[in-house]
Amino acid sequence: MTYHLTVNGEPVELAVPGMRRLLDALREDLGLTGTKEGCGEGECGACSVLVDGAVVDSCLVPVCQVDGSTVRTVESLVGPADGRLSPLQEAFLDAGGAQCGICTPGMLMAARAFLDGGGEPTDEAIREAIAGNLCRCTGYTKIIEAIALAAKRER
Repeated sequence: MTYHLTVNGEPVELAVPGMRRLLDALREDLGLTGTKEGCGEGECGACSVLVDGAVVDSCLVPVCQVDGSTVRTVESLVGPADGRLSPLQEAFLDAGGAQCGICTPGMLMAARAFLDGGGEPTDEAIREAIAGNLCRCTGYTKIIEAIALAAKRER
């Protein structure tokens, strides 16, 4: 069966089995390898993408469930015209919010959803927004600082 979706602003047709994981379709069929597989069980958030603006673990979502949806991956954060990092990505670099890089794409997407939602960037609100994303390196402090910095810069 063929599924139609919009990925990072581009219309896409996927002729794949309906139960193929969105994660695999993004990485293997579309070559968007920024989204990482961590646990494969929906526990770590490394594979987080936005589907119609909501954060989802792409390792748990079959392609058949996103037919007709809009999907954003970490690749969508970089400016298509100039290839420059987004203010959110810059903030992660400036605040030291990225270390090994496994959780970073998922953290960035959860942060993007939070910032797009217009929430007040308090430590508590940011912690809640990234609660589904695990990081084994930073201890979260620098990630929270990065998201708060991005919120300040985007205002």
